[in-house]
Amino acid sequence: MIKSKFELWWNISRAFALPVTVMSWLVAFIYSVFCGGNAFYGLIALVGISFAHLAANIFDDYFDYTVLCKDDKFLKSAQICKCKFITDGLVTHKQMLVAALICLFIAACFGALLTYLAGVGVILIAALAGVFIIFYSKFTFVGLGELAVAITYGPLLFEGVYYVMNREFSLELLILACGVSLFVVAFLYTHTILDYDGDLCLYKKTLACSFVNKDDALKLLGWFYLSGYLFIICFSYLTQLYWILISILVLPLIFLLYKSLLLYNVDKTYVPEISWWNYPLGNWQHIVKEGTQSFYLRLYLARNITTYFTVLVCVAFALEKFF
Repeated sequence: MIKSKFELWWNISRAFALPVTVMSWLVAFIYSVFCGGNAFYGLIALVGISFAHLAANIFDDYFDYTVLCKDDKFLKSAQICKCKFITDGLVTHKQMLVAALICLFIAACFGALLTYLAGVGVILIAALAGVFIIFYSKFTFVGLGELAVAITYGPLLFEGVYYVMNREFSLELLILACGVSLFVVAFLYTHTILDYDGDLCLYKKTLACSFVNKDDALKLLGWFYLSGYLFIICFSYLTQLYWILISILVLPLIFLLYKSLLLYNVDKTYVPEISWWNYPLGNWQHIVKEGTQSFYLRLYLARNITTYFTVLVCVAFALEKFF
């Protein structure tokens, strides 16, 4: 019973996306350690950041359902994955709000601890992040969802981690943050392409929905990845950390994702063959049962591209340190 409840809330909170947050944190963490930062404070920050991420995911579905439930035709026409846990009766709308507030409260407690340990600069960073977390869904309705994610998982996360570990900010890390955040935004943008039809039902003005069709929206995905690499090259030039260029090794998976999304735009029901780049698959049996394999296999690939990219960046730091 406890296991099934845990798996339910694991899926509701989209915890499968946590590796993206953890790996972004790890990039900032390793860089900060190499700059003489306090590793213990960085680990405390990770816990707070993780719960803040879970809160943001739950708030997103909570506010989406608030709009969807106003008209039954929207519930029936929205993309199959959207608010599925509520529409299937697995949880109530109120339970979603309570869960989101609990995660946010836990994140706030760790933020308060870091304020005590590292300084009042944490308050400003946490306050800005809190606005984006709680109102992320609102930002997506006015076309600012991607910008909110870019700021939260880029400058705020990176400079926040660096600040609690070193009690100062870093210009070089800010440039690196922009590069990594664009890969995180690409992951989110993939999600909005997959959610294109459902978001139209919600009248969401996501960046993807600003295009006339999904194929046109897909073309922008490549520019996110390209821009991310341009920031990485800039960071490499300024810091002379050339090993970081090994992150280009994820390019084949980016091309594979693009091709897979083109197929999805033609036929949502087409399920690609499961390969190593899709793993881990989370609660796959539940996904198969609800018939959303096609959606999640592509989303998992986008997640893994960001994860592999950040892993290579971390490996590059280690190579620069020891070689």
